[in-house]
Amino acid sequence: EAGGVMLGKSAEKLFSLSGLFAVYKPKGPTSACVLNLLKEKLLAEAGVQTNGNKRNQVLKIGHGGTLDSAAAGVLVVGIGKGTKMLRTMLAGSKKYTAIGLLGTATDTLDATGKVTEEKPYDQVTKGDLENVLQKFTGDIMQVPPLYSALKKGGERLSTLMKRGEAVEAKPARPVRVYSLSLQQFQPPLFTLDVECGGGFYVRSLVSDIGKELSTCATMQELTRTKQGPFTLEEHALYEDKWTIDEIARSLERCTSLLPDEPAHKKLKTEHPGETAVSCE
Repeated sequence: EAGGVMLGKSAEKLFSLSGLFAVYKPKGPTSACVLNLLKEKLLAEAGVQTNGNKRNQVLKIGHGGTLDSAAAGVLVVGIGKGTKMLRTMLAGSKKYTAIGLLGTATDTLDATGKVTEEKPYDQVTKGDLENVLQKFTGDIMQVPPLYSALKKGGERLSTLMKRGEAVEAKPARPVRVYSLSLQQFQPPLFTLDVECGGGFYVRSLVSDIGKELSTCATMQELTRTKQGPFTLEEHALYEDKWTIDEIARSLERCTSLLPDEPAHKKLKTEHPGETAVSCE
């Protein structure tokens, strides 16, 4: 029962769903919008009436690892008890394909921003680009972009910037790049494949590569192809598959990808060391 209402079969199935699955986030909407649409579709299919703000308590659902609105790709979603497992997704590795544009810089470091600088780039060779990539592989320091979801005093930096408030750059922080390769070079465009750890900004990488090549660069397109064990090709559900049955099937398939069920973790509490390891 939810709030004293008898649930139909499909609603019962919806509220019994638990675990992690992945959806495809298209270019355009924010990650939060995609999640809200998913929630609305599922509740509508289950025939659950949502009046005003109550819908948030009705269905426990969350996502791990925000994608910028201009980016597309894998968004990992937790439902039911799966929402507690999302933290591990944030820490895990992610893979991206990014298209950079040489010779142009923007305030947001991507195509949505205002152009702040233009520089010649015709001197840059494919060899130059490949050499520079080595400097950005491994454990590196990175300054996060000013326009980002990072917060200052409880407000997103991007919100403060848009209001015209002065925001000082966040200090550089350690990030990890597992692999970085050049897929294509058709000046002014270049395509990179990146595998990185948590807290890494691909648009900062593209911008830093531009500076390192004595020009400037901005990110044109970004697709997340993998997050943790979830890949775009194998696991991401497109909007037409956002149904209770498809998600139930996906949850069954995806459970095998995950390191450990939270149920087993509780049994391990007598070995606090192990629990800590399985949570990272």
